Amino acid sequence: MASISTPVDLSPLSIRTRPLLRLGQLIGGLVLYGASMGFMVRAQLGLDPWDVLHQGLAQRLGWSFGAVTALTGVAVLLAWLPLRQRPGIGTVANVVVIAIAVDLTLALTPPIDALPGQISLMIGAIVLNGFATAVYVGARLGPGPRDGLMTGLHNRTGWSVRSVRTLIELSVLAAGWLLGGTVGVGTVLYALTIGPLAQFFLRFAAVREKKDLCP
Repeated sequence: MASISTPVDLSPLSIRTRPLLRLGQLIGGLVLYGASMGFMVRAQLGLDPWDVLHQGLAQRLGWSFGAVTALTGVAVLLAWLPLRQRPGIGTVANVVVIAIAVDLTLALTPPIDALPGQISLMIGAIVLNGFATAVYVGARLGPGPRDGLMTGLHNRTGWSVRSVRTLIELSVLAAGWLLGGTVGVGTVLYALTIGPLAQFFLRFAAVREKKDLCP
């Protein structure tokens, strides 16, 4: 990643490969995001707020977890309209890649029964989730439905990513709990820390456009 004082390489090779690097960053971030979700499940100390909501809705509607996740994604995309957010390849890839990564992680990671191991896995999953969020959003190829809501509110209100993300997570958590979703210590820790973590990692993961590199 070029710094402000580093000349921008506009050679034909860099022009051809830069989109591929951004696509790789997108896919890598989504894979890590899905893995972090699977690790949260295996830690058995509480789901992240969105999955608490999905679980509560699934119980109320009698739908599968995946169907409710898709329904929620569509509803969140509709909320993009007043925020003037534009979907991109990352928006579509978010649904597909994360689903595959979650399934693979759950298949390869056995449940952990010892509390110290559960706590370690939970903390590692939350940090990984914050890093993964910054990586795939920072690729600037279109955020997922839920993170597009975060960045849209950030752009429209001028509030920090940390504040917006934390507000969204706490609101979703409350709704999911009222609907009967399972809440644990991992849920609360995730809701309180994911905003600061995502904002911290975005400093290093966000792709710089040419205009960002000009002094």
